[in-house]
Amino acid sequence: MSRYTAAVIGTGPDPETQTVESFAMGYRHAEAYRRHDDIEVVACADVVPENAEAFADEFDCAAYEDYEEMLADAAPDVVSVTVPPAIHEDIIVGCARSGVVDAIHAEKPIADTWGGAKNAVQECWRNDVQLTFNRQRRFLKPFTEAKRLLDAGEVGELRQVEITWGDFFDTGAHTIDLAGMFNDDRPAEWIIAQLDYREEDVRFGMHQENQMLAQWRYENGVHGTLTTGAGADLHDSAFRVRGTEGDILIDVEDGPMLAVERGGERDAIDVEGETIHSTPEDERFHSVPIERAVADAIACLGTDEESGLSGRIGLNTAEIVFGGYESVRRRGRVDFPLDVEDNAFAAMVEEGVVGPDADAE
Repeated sequence: MSRYTAAVIGTGPDPETQTVESFAMGYRHAEAYRRHDDIEVVACADVVPENAEAFADEFDCAAYEDYEEMLADAAPDVVSVTVPPAIHEDIIVGCARSGVVDAIHAEKPIADTWGGAKNAVQECWRNDVQLTFNRQRRFLKPFTEAKRLLDAGEVGELRQVEITWGDFFDTGAHTIDLAGMFNDDRPAEWIIAQLDYREEDVRFGMHQENQMLAQWRYENGVHGTLTTGAGADLHDSAFRVRGTEGDILIDVEDGPMLAVERGGERDAIDVEGETIHSTPEDERFHSVPIERAVADAIACLGTDEESGLSGRIGLNTAEIVFGGYESVRRRGRVDFPLDVEDNAFAAMVEEGVVGPDADAE
């Protein structure tokens, strides 16, 4: 008999019809639960009834259109929230206040605004509900091995993490999180950034900038930098982790590649065939790390141990992201704690300040 029951809110369409826009993450969470000996999937909810029914057929569970009704009827111990970012906050808070749920494992990013991210984390804390986010790339071997090498002093003391992979908001929820992991999940103290958004790019209902330049400083003096879009291909790795005695390089496009560079000499590190290249067709990319993320979240449930996927740690990344957008709006450095509640990038697009239809000055 399983120790915990689980439910999924936001099943999305069947994986056979998935697109880059959907990734069918509800199915991937449920599959990870199904492969875990201590968890049984008992229910799902989706505002599109046929999506919920197809999911229920696959996982032999009850289907609902309304998630609150699902919580009341099925009373799951663990809930996955795999809905678009704009409604993360409302559903996470609703689950936390239900009095039923012990743990929530949600898709990243935390929310679509800084105020929403803080509120989601705070409400779970107030209601003693464990909140984790599926920043599953922490469990891929190129990154865990890079962290091991760093902690072992292979490149001396950490000085800077340079990122050239993806974008700032969507992929950034992973890459900036990984930079934080390399620096023992310390918060940042300031950020300065600029972006370009001339071609519309909307994913999961959220605008994604075309190009981003950002620099931030952590409280211990370590710096993070991110360069995406035009010019990012000038760099020879997705991550360069700079230490006082050398660098650790991680690549994602043609790899995986993990190497240590000292004095101009580069030594490749074996990562045993693990893949970190993200494509919708790449099932291994999703299934393996999500299983590890779910296992980590469940292992911490009911203990005093905090998962590296926790909402509290996730706020470090969210503050950098929303702080970066605020820096663009203010045209200057932003010191933390961040003193706004909205998403400055979304506000600027709505106001016509940036974007394909922005007013020319």
